[in-house]
Amino acid sequence: MTIDRTTEYLLGLLNELRKLPQETEWVEFKHNNDDPEQIGEYLSALANAAALLGKVHAYLVWGVDDNTHEVVGTAFDPISTKVGNEELESWLLRLLNPKINFRFHHLQVDGKELVLLEICAAFRHPVRFKGTEYIRVGSYKKKLKDFPEKERELWRVFDRTPFEREIAAENLAADEVLKLLDYPAYFDLLSLPLPEGRDGILTALADDEMLASGKGGKWHITNLGAVLFAKRLADFRPLRRKAVRVVLYKGGSRVETIREQEGAKGYAAGFEGLIGFVANLLPSNEVIGQALRKDVPMFPELAIRELVANAVIHQDFHASGTGPIVEIFSNRMEITNPGLPLVKTDRFLDSPPKSRNEALASFMRRIGVCEERGSGVDKVVFQTELYQLPAPLFETTDEHTRAVLFAHREFREMDKADRIRACYLHACLRYVQRDFMTNTTLRERFGIEEKNSSMASRIIRDTIESGLIRCHDETVGSKARKYLPWWA
Repeated sequence: MTIDRTTEYLLGLLNELRKLPQETEWVEFKHNNDDPEQIGEYLSALANAAALLGKVHAYLVWGVDDNTHEVVGTAFDPISTKVGNEELESWLLRLLNPKINFRFHHLQVDGKELVLLEICAAFRHPVRFKGTEYIRVGSYKKKLKDFPEKERELWRVFDRTPFEREIAAENLAADEVLKLLDYPAYFDLLSLPLPEGRDGILTALADDEMLASGKGGKWHITNLGAVLFAKRLADFRPLRRKAVRVVLYKGGSRVETIREQEGAKGYAAGFEGLIGFVANLLPSNEVIGQALRKDVPMFPELAIRELVANAVIHQDFHASGTGPIVEIFSNRMEITNPGLPLVKTDRFLDSPPKSRNEALASFMRRIGVCEERGSGVDKVVFQTELYQLPAPLFETTDEHTRAVLFAHREFREMDKADRIRACYLHACLRYVQRDFMTNTTLRERFGIEEKNSSMASRIIRDTIESGLIRCHDETVGSKARKYLPWWA
């Protein structure tokens, strides 16, 4: 089953909308008005009004009389409508900020054409069209700034509604819920017995906020339930682009793709399968180093697990059109998620975990995917040191966070930036272990022989000059000195 709006569902929805009172702030009826500017303003107004009223969607319907709600038909066709040379839907999406999900549906009633525009409620920020925020006041479209009391209330709504509690699918029968969710995986991962009856299953899921009860015995699947236990994330329109994509490239660039696959399941139900799939794509590392043996994976599985878990947990789900991606190259692996981190990248290792998705993070900790006490980056750094790999890199783009694992390189092949980054993260790791970095520990990290201790001293000096570490006590002789990260 899919949550795509079937004709039967849409006709039923249309009938329900036509029964509403004439003045409804989250529904608007039109005849033939196809002015793109007006449609864009209504998108903003209706999305904001839906959020304010606690609705999952708002609707704009062409072909229904605004006063009588009788079906009159419409000549409006959003597919053929263009603004300049640009398709209407693309033009609208470009001028909306933040981006929201909306979709045009074509219907026929008594031989008459209708168009139903389904609009997801605003989230996190009021929706603007061409830089202006709109709102519905009764049956009128107004600028939000002219109604400060509504603007204040709208921001209060955003502050108290986390992503996980928003609704992914609404008004479903019990059987539909159980078809969409991998509920046996929920009980398996928590080591709980499967309840005997359907009601027991639904009650357990609802108690854990995977479901919310609706009217007339219907159920809503929350974003938390869908993103964790969907049999197919594609069945939930707001989450279609949130599946983890894995891409294997030939060589060190994105020019040639060898294999690409997108996950289907929710994160909890599909996590072990995802990690196994990624691990199977990795070549073996044939380099024998101090802590390496023949035929070990290019990257330690524990490091992969932690970084993939962080990517799915800490992503910004409200960033539309993008999701987590794992990219495998001949010399590195890049794990990218939408959204900027809540802590600075140079403090990933020591900072307490902060997530914009606390309920999701909490559940993933409960099933052992990640730990309560930290971000898991300390494990990643420890594993890269154990395997004597270059230090991982954590960076941000304008809208994404990326972690990079590098394949084994000999010390002589590492450049200055590689060595400084490794020195800093080594100092951080030692500090969170209630210890200090020294020349000796850094030599061990790089596999440098004792007779070449001056190499480690040079790296330490370069890292100090970069402002990333500092000496604990400069009165101590240089060989016995201890070093701390700059923030300690």
